Amino acid sequence: MSNKPNRFFSHETIEKNIGIMIILSILVISFAGLVQIVPLFFQHSTTQPAEGIKPYTPLQLAGRDTYIKEGCVGCHSQQVRLLQSDVLRYGHYSVAGESVYDYPFLWGSKRTGPDLARVGGRYSDDWHRLHLRDPRALVKESNMPGYYWLQHKDISNLDLKPRMEALRRLGVPYTDEDIANANKALAGKTEEDAVIAYLQSLGVGFIAAVRAQEAAAPATQAVSSEGN
Repeated sequence: MSNKPNRFFSHETIEKNIGIMIILSILVISFAGLVQIVPLFFQHSTTQPAEGIKPYTPLQLAGRDTYIKEGCVGCHSQQVRLLQSDVLRYGHYSVAGESVYDYPFLWGSKRTGPDLARVGGRYSDDWHRLHLRDPRALVKESNMPGYYWLQHKDISNLDLKPRMEALRRLGVPYTDEDIANANKALAGKTEEDAVIAYLQSLGVGFIAAVRAQEAAAPATQAVSSEGN
């Protein structure tokens, strides 16, 4: 019997055989990815909506689709990082529970323009309307193109029912009544109206819930102190 060690999986063999190296690399990356990703499907913080998060209304949903179609996500992220500079500029950092109803999510990674995760309620509808038509009329240094044609694109005949039914299958809690009345909400509206409605919804519910919790915290601490 030979005492020669089995060197099939030695570094020398792997380094000299690109086929084996590729297979082993794929196995290692796949296993590491599963270890990171699979637990997220069972965590409450990533599968349940954060406080204040509600499904998009039909008009907001139509605006989100236009936002994606026009490529806005290519220049604007929707994820406030944990970095202090991000929080100081944009507000409370983003949490996974804010995106449970987003298909697809629009976190993004490029910021040619500012992050929009907390833009809801920051400006008036009229400000957004002018900004979409002529960005440099409000921000002289802006390199954002104007989307003046959105005001002329009527969406009254847009059928959102199939879209909302598909989202319901994915877990968005739309009711039969929501879906039945969806198209009525688009009567007399344009793509510009829809995009503005979508932008005005971003971060509003979550931030309101965060502020309510922060306001309640001192009272809770005071009661706790008195009890001690």
